[in-house]
Amino acid sequence: MIQIAVFSDVHGNLPALEAVLDDMEKRGIHQKFCLGDLVDFAPWGNEVIEKIRDLNIPCLMGNHDERIAFDIPVVPLPKHSEEETIARFIAIDHSKKQITDDHKRFLSELPFHLQLNYKVGAKHWSLQLVHSSLSSNDTYLYESEDDEVFVDMLEESRSDIIVMGHTHLSFKKRIGNQWAINCGSVGRSKEENRLASYLILTLDEEAISPEIIQLHYPVEKTVRQIRESGIPDYYAGFLRNENVSVL
Repeated sequence: MIQIAVFSDVHGNLPALEAVLDDMEKRGIHQKFCLGDLVDFAPWGNEVIEKIRDLNIPCLMGNHDERIAFDIPVVPLPKHSEEETIARFIAIDHSKKQITDDHKRFLSELPFHLQLNYKVGAKHWSLQLVHSSLSSNDTYLYESEDDEVFVDMLEESRSDIIVMGHTHLSFKKRIGNQWAINCGSVGRSKEENRLASYLILTLDEEAISPEIIQLHYPVEKTVRQIRESGIPDYYAGFLRNENVSVL
């Protein structure tokens, strides 16, 4: 049996990341993978990057990582309210000013996706990790998508399971003997409970067993630090689920 942990979308929320990593350690899970979006919306972007680097956790390039690394302009998204649009511009500009040049360089060198192959007994399992899809790190794929969307991705990658993040909404979708899974978000969950989320995959010779783990963390510490930083209070209210958009 092999166990691996997959997490995504930390978004500068160090207390949430520490809670997730501590839980993995308690469970004795040593193989960890991050699907990207280390920065934006909470004030510990540099510290999160340092933690990922220090622990040598393989990490993909999320769309926010790419934007900060290459100073890509922010464009409004139709799904966002006017309040969120204004807050988003300010928060991302804050990251562009605060993330160090060394950390921007680290983000710029992250891989776009990653394929893993594990052998358990006589069985080889192929796992495809992406931030959002095979061709983009900014595509929104939800559990409600037609199965064909995920079947195409599984066939293109020749994998038994594809794991993604980006939407901040976790799900497990079994399609025949294959899986499409979203591991949710560590630091900016859009689920009603706002808990820090990650995925454990247990591989044995017969099957892959996925489990979504959701954890409490000291959210008030993050809320307080957001309010003491240059990041808009909108994101503190979001973590408290105070009547703000979840799109």
